[in-house]
Amino acid sequence: MKAARLHGPRDLRVDDVPRPRAPQAGEVLVKVGSVGVCGSDLHTYLDGRIGDTVVKNPIVLGHEFAGVVEEVGPDAYDGEHNLLQPGQRVAVDPAMPCWHCDMCEQGHPNLCRNLGFMGLWPDNGALQEYFLCPARGCFALPDSLTLEEGALLEPLGVAIHAADLAKFRVAKGVAVLGCGPIGLLIIRMAKLSGASPIYALDQFPWRLQAACAWGADEAIDIRDGDPVEAIRSRTNGHGVPLVIEAAWGESAIRQAVEMADLGGRVVLVGIPSDDAVAFKHSTARRKGLTIMMVRRMKHSYPRATVLALNGAVDLKPLISHRFDLAEANRAYALNAAYEDNAIKVMVNLMPVGS
Repeated sequence: MKAARLHGPRDLRVDDVPRPRAPQAGEVLVKVGSVGVCGSDLHTYLDGRIGDTVVKNPIVLGHEFAGVVEEVGPDAYDGEHNLLQPGQRVAVDPAMPCWHCDMCEQGHPNLCRNLGFMGLWPDNGALQEYFLCPARGCFALPDSLTLEEGALLEPLGVAIHAADLAKFRVAKGVAVLGCGPIGLLIIRMAKLSGASPIYALDQFPWRLQAACAWGADEAIDIRDGDPVEAIRSRTNGHGVPLVIEAAWGESAIRQAVEMADLGGRVVLVGIPSDDAVAFKHSTARRKGLTIMMVRRMKHSYPRATVLALNGAVDLKPLISHRFDLAEANRAYALNAAYEDNAIKVMVNLMPVGS
């Protein structure tokens, strides 16, 4: 079968690899349908590493995905404890917790002490025709949602988890730094919560335009001046009570701290390329800020499905580009270069609309 494997920075090749073995107890073999390109994938694609995790041998990328169950092993119970059947369409949670450690037992599988993650070295991801998955990480996809929408339940789940940590308040302001797919979904969560005003900050005009469509009250182009002063000028010099950083970290983290109001809350979602966080300690201390770090998501797939089903979140407009598996390298290169007004790039291994 075919798989897109990263051999080194920017070196993504479609290789012939063995088809996975038959599923054992608690496992399913999934025929992969749609895979989204995530910003964390781009870190690995560009640098051959993300944080302190270094790619040491060829790896299959991709962790936002959905597909069709091809084979099931014994006791293949999904994430809602329903037995999976061949032919069933599923969205797949890429996290692979052990379900036995103290953090898992306390309800924090995203903080599992033995956590594996699809598409993060050394675990292969979904950019392959068939993928062997833990059944417990699969969630049934309703007929009215496409496989592309199923793949996008993963970033929506991250946004839901970020919203839980953010604690949006009705009629209280929020600033979102970074209007990629996660940032746009967080803006939508803020809008649904009643937060107001919602400020969106980014450097790409098409993403700022999208931010307004997704619920931002005002879009601020950071190329036009100091973004911190832009927020202060709109809040009588105070700043906003909640700031969510959904960019690639770096200067955005310092800016998030600076634009937060006294007693404010800063939620960090982005992953810095240099694996470092820097801000003025005196500013954060004197403001008495609460700083939260988002570690993927937890227990989010059923909630994400509800939002997609009832129309509260329409995932389709996120998709700006589609490629097939043979074009995986082109898909990643375009997304990494922010070319052609890219927002969410999808790699489809099955027909669109499946």
